[in-house]
Amino acid sequence: MQDSTRKEVYSWIKSFIFAIILSFICQKFLFTPVTVQGESMMPTFENNNKVVVSKISEIERFDMIVFHSPISEDNHIKRVIGLPGDKVEVKDDVLYINGVKREEPYLKSNKEQYQMTLTQDFATEVPDHSLFVMGDNRLKSGDSRYYGFISYDAVIGEVKFRYYPFREIGIPR
Repeated sequence: MQDSTRKEVYSWIKSFIFAIILSFICQKFLFTPVTVQGESMMPTFENNNKVVVSKISEIERFDMIVFHSPISEDNHIKRVIGLPGDKVEVKDDVLYINGVKREEPYLKSNKEQYQMTLTQDFATEVPDHSLFVMGDNRLKSGDSRYYGFISYDAVIGEVKFRYYPFREIGIPR
């Protein structure tokens, strides 16, 4: 009887160690949980929302990404507006990418709330191996308009899933 108990305990210990190793590998190379800090992405994300970030996604325009801030030790979450080679321009609060007007439905509630220009006019071209990012709460977002382009090397990953608050669980838009 004691031999079977020992085998059972050994089996549980092996399973536990395997689960820890698998969890570490997944978090290191595939995905990681992140807590949103601040109000720069409101109303898409609010302070203390919890999201899962994919580290293996190919970054596309308008994806929401988490990256190492170029001006602090913090990680930031912003929306990708410009990819390498893009000419990004905002004129009269309208976004143009490579001369084509782009809709920004994620700004609708902020435009209704503030009823003023959210994004000052600017124009820039995104260099190779870089991204141009902006927060959805344009009036309260420190982003590429202030600290410049984000290197692909600084990107942690793309936001794929929100798991807190529970009433908003799902794929963020």
